[in-house]
Amino acid sequence: MKAAHTHTVGKIINLEDQEDEEEERMQRLKISNISRYFNDLRALSQHRTSSSVTDDLCNQVLVEGKANSRMAILNRPSALNALNTNMGAKLNKLFKAWENDPNIGFVSMKGSGRAFCAGGDIVSLYHFMNQGKLEECKDFFRTLYSFIYLLGTHLKPHVAILNGVTMGGGAGVSIPGTFRVACGKTVFATPETLIGFHPDAGASFYLSHLPGHLGEFLALTGAKLNGAEMMACGLATHYSVSEKLPLIEEELGKLVTDDPSVIEACLEKYSDLVYPDKNSVIHRIDIVDKCFGLDTVEEIIDSLESEASLINDPWCGSTLRLLKEASPLSLKVSLRSIREGRFQTFDECLVREYRMSLQGVSRLISGDFYEGVRARMVDRDIAPKWSPPSLEQVSEDMVDRYFSPLSESELDLELPTKLREAFN
Repeated sequence: MKAAHTHTVGKIINLEDQEDEEEERMQRLKISNISRYFNDLRALSQHRTSSSVTDDLCNQVLVEGKANSRMAILNRPSALNALNTNMGAKLNKLFKAWENDPNIGFVSMKGSGRAFCAGGDIVSLYHFMNQGKLEECKDFFRTLYSFIYLLGTHLKPHVAILNGVTMGGGAGVSIPGTFRVACGKTVFATPETLIGFHPDAGASFYLSHLPGHLGEFLALTGAKLNGAEMMACGLATHYSVSEKLPLIEEELGKLVTDDPSVIEACLEKYSDLVYPDKNSVIHRIDIVDKCFGLDTVEEIIDSLESEASLINDPWCGSTLRLLKEASPLSLKVSLRSIREGRFQTFDECLVREYRMSLQGVSRLISGDFYEGVRARMVDRDIAPKWSPPSLEQVSEDMVDRYFSPLSESELDLELPTKLREAFN
């Protein structure tokens, strides 16, 4: 009996070891997938002829007309539908016109190819910075943030079909809307600290309103969520298997309504019940709150290291690796941004993020954004030289300056808050 018992225990231990190995493999895969995301975005740096660029400008946002609705289609599939100034301007124009058209009851948005939207066109911003074209950078952020505010205060219901990569600015042009439909192919992240930037495009508002301190975790690590996880934490309002998305689009196209409850009933008709798997951060919310609820980045890292030594959870190690890959300055700036966003309105967050983004592209405090894009997407050495190189060398004054205007004469982002009421 004793020998049999020992054999059984050995089997159990082997099974536990296999489960630990599988979980560690999954955590490594999540980190490698973020690298793959940046690899995909390198398509942005491909050179095109001037004629093809002109054609692209005309077709980067397409429109589908429905019975009582309109759909905007982000159409840069080779660049994962990354947003540029031209696209932001066209979206602004379309959504203003649709809001004023009595024949249109609601609007929607999707992406071409295998992405909804991978974020902003950061390679173009890199080239603007390299050429000293700060005004072009300002125009990009001003145009995009203005559209995000328009979307968040739009008088007509909005449906975003998040089929594929939905990162950074892609989340910015979807999450402020009324409905967000995630699916099995949805991949969400705010990976800006890994390129020396900060989660922007309204991220400091919506991340700070997630359960507990999940927003700090996502902002600092750039970790990914799938569609089920987005649904679980409230980033998505509906979840459907990918195969049902054409049916959803077809049904939405038949609706003649401006009533959000009617649109919601249509989405519910094709919704599926889904739960995050056992490796999900959603099941580690207690650890997230314990560690990422602390006051400083240093304390967060120390707490994670302490947890890693106490519990056998590969998640702690993978989270620490992500934090140590990120720009030290970006980590401190992003933590403060999320904490401030928790007590600000949507418009106040966008105005503050505009200041922060201009500081990032100006390189007056640090060149980390320029360096991060260089290392990840231009030279591709994946070895950024952060400045400062360590958390200890990031002064409080540097962080404070990040939240200030470029100069006394620099205008803040102007949003039509008197005409379009801000919300909490």
